Amino acid sequence: MNNQVTSAAAQVIVAVIPIVGIVIAGIILFFYLLWAHHEAKLKIRTGVYKKSEFDLKTFSLLAGILLVGIGFILTLSFAVIDGFSYALLGGLLPFIIGVCLLIFYKVNPDFKSK
Repeated sequence: MNNQVTSAAAQVIVAVIPIVGIVIAGIILFFYLLWAHHEAKLKIRTGVYKKSEFDLKTFSLLAGILLVGIGFILTLSFAVIDGFSYALLGGLLPFIIGVCLLIFYKVNPDFKSK
């Protein structure tokens, strides 16, 4: 086998790139939230602010179906590739969260009255 050692400069660059990406994403997120806050303040001052409603019923159904599907496929593929191992958790976690969201959708009494 050919053992090549990468230079120290290349190792530093490879280590710094994700850090810079996370910092830039954090800065963009901060300024987006700041802009949205100022926009909401101005809308309240002018009297045109309208509170947006979050449809929890549709969200729990859609997220539950998507997570069950993704979790099932990941669980199946990890079971075939690695057998019963810790990698299986990568599929079981979204599957169980999706099942819990679907149960929440079914048993929540607020959803039945609407």
